[in-house]
Amino acid sequence: MNLTRKLTALGDGQCAEAFVEAYLHGDGWEPLARNWRGGGAEVDLVVGRDGVVRLVEVKARQPGDDSGLEAVGPEKQRRLRRAGEAWLAEHGPVVEIAFMVALVTLTEGVWGLELIDDAF
Repeated sequence: MNLTRKLTALGDGQCAEAFVEAYLHGDGWEPLARNWRGGGAEVDLVVGRDGVVRLVEVKARQPGDDSGLEAVGPEKQRRLRRAGEAWLAEHGPVVEIAFMVALVTLTEGVWGLELIDDAF
């Protein structure tokens, strides 16, 4: 990856998703799906452990760009909630389900990550 270029929505978004998936897996979360579609929306990652499921929205941003959380506004939240309902309908009951937002940056080859659990 050319680290001098700006993050691009698709290429670096996929790298960011892979980074978040690996991080969460190392923290004990089992990857259940990536780019899962249902309920008219797409969820970047679905992870679970001990009956607890997290639907993860990954936002890759330039360092200093604080717009990641704002990008998950009311309309995006509605779509993700519909996806969550579709996930439950397809995969059955779980102990707990919530949304997690992963804010990712890449600075001089070093990934940064802020996780906001139960984000909305």
